[in-house]
Amino acid sequence: MIDIVNEIDLNVAYKHLRDPGSGAISLFLGSVRNATKGEEVYKLEYEAYREMAMSEMQKIAAEATTKYKLQKTLIIHAVGEKQVGDLVVVIGASAPHRKDAMEATKYMIDTLKQTVPIWKKEFFENKQVWVSENP
Repeated sequence: MIDIVNEIDLNVAYKHLRDPGSGAISLFLGSVRNATKGEEVYKLEYEAYREMAMSEMQKIAAEATTKYKLQKTLIIHAVGEKQVGDLVVVIGASAPHRKDAMEATKYMIDTLKQTVPIWKKEFFENKQVWVSENP
């Protein structure tokens, strides 16, 4: 399952990843934190080039499936305005064994941050800043 949504539903994610051949399901959940570089963040805004982002996310999932022998994968990213604590990305993998599932989720989030055209704007008290992958 690959998607770009306004709100993420974890129940949908878990149901998608369940598989009778999987003994492990690994999830990475990314949320809005309240500070960057010592400055208080009060909200974020995400934008995506949807067609290209979906294509890149499909590519990442396919690569992870082959590399880690996965049963199922999941990449869901939220767009729009998000408040501190809101869920903004879910990466998931199911596999026969936990090592593959856990390594796959790390691979997928790291690759997503480097290659997928999704942009984040941080809102501070007196400024707004578009940020790169590693703030």
